[in-house]
Amino acid sequence: MIWGFVILFGAYFICMMALVYGFRKASVFSSEEIIHKTRFSIVIPFRNEAENLPYLLRTIEALNYSTELFEIIFVNDASEDTSEAILCSAIEKSKFLIKLIQNNRISNSPKKDAISEAIKNSNFEWIVTTDADCELPENWLKTLDAFIQKNNPVMVCGPVVYESDGSFIENFQQLDGLSLQAVTIGSFGFGNPLLSNGANLGYKKDAFILVNGFSGNDHIASGDDIFLLEKMKKAFPEMVKFLKSKEVVVSTKPQLSWKKVVNQRVRWASKTSKQKNISSLLLGLLVLFVNASILAIPFLMIFDSENIILFLLLIFFKISIDYIVIKQTSSFFNVKISVLNFIWQPFLYAIITVLVVIGSLCGSYAWKGRSFKKQ
Repeated sequence: MIWGFVILFGAYFICMMALVYGFRKASVFSSEEIIHKTRFSIVIPFRNEAENLPYLLRTIEALNYSTELFEIIFVNDASEDTSEAILCSAIEKSKFLIKLIQNNRISNSPKKDAISEAIKNSNFEWIVTTDADCELPENWLKTLDAFIQKNNPVMVCGPVVYESDGSFIENFQQLDGLSLQAVTIGSFGFGNPLLSNGANLGYKKDAFILVNGFSGNDHIASGDDIFLLEKMKKAFPEMVKFLKSKEVVVSTKPQLSWKKVVNQRVRWASKTSKQKNISSLLLGLLVLFVNASILAIPFLMIFDSENIILFLLLIFFKISIDYIVIKQTSSFFNVKISVLNFIWQPFLYAIITVLVVIGSLCGSYAWKGRSFKKQ
């Protein structure tokens, strides 16, 4: 059994160091002052986001990009609050084109339906998606345009970071988000993208149509980003890129309760078994087993006191590896990480991981006032 733990944690070490190397290998993009050319349709699905929309709208107003080269398409997914009223007021005052359309539900995925409906109503050749609880950086479109002009991609994935007020729950989500960004950027650095985030994702409309959009996975409520990434990789293997630039970091708001934190991750996990990327599945299983081991080790120490030093070393080893991965990623995002605050992270993450697995096995979850069944 001891050797099993050693092999498991050894494999975890190799994978994490590979991601650290891939993260460094992914070059930082520096944009130059060039004439704006790319035309963007920014798609933002929303449901009951009255609290967040004013913050998003302020950052949209501040975008440093030619106003005739982009449009905003908000897609209302049966909101029951004052979201529509807020947007109608913004449309009257806006200096650029804002559209407000209604979602057309045809599948089990409200968000995929919303994006598809927006694309049908879009005027421009590049689709960029984000979420209603996000805030956009001033040079978001400007830098994305420069990257597109230089690299000629069909899909561009961008960085996302969780906001945090330093509280226990928000700090956890920020660190968890940084770990996902480490996997995303690290895997792109290796040329085998594993993850993307729909809060900061752009792609050519023609390419979306060519791969038949979300057809084949629209029965799964989540995964508007990862399944499209897999399709684009298969159709355009050399034309899916990551834009590693601090100029395009989109910030998103954390969940305010642990129940919502778990439900959000159950929603994310519901798509995992449907992914076709073997590397992603194997990495997910490795992370699951390592985290389950972290929870099991304290009990094993009681019954196997002869190996207590080894068990403690394994825990220290896991914390150290995670810190190296997160520290590198946090430096890129300008997020300060306290060693003392980080120590509890692996244990809490292990608990959340087990709860998410249990929630996934239950076959259903709740999100934004709706219940979804695992397909």
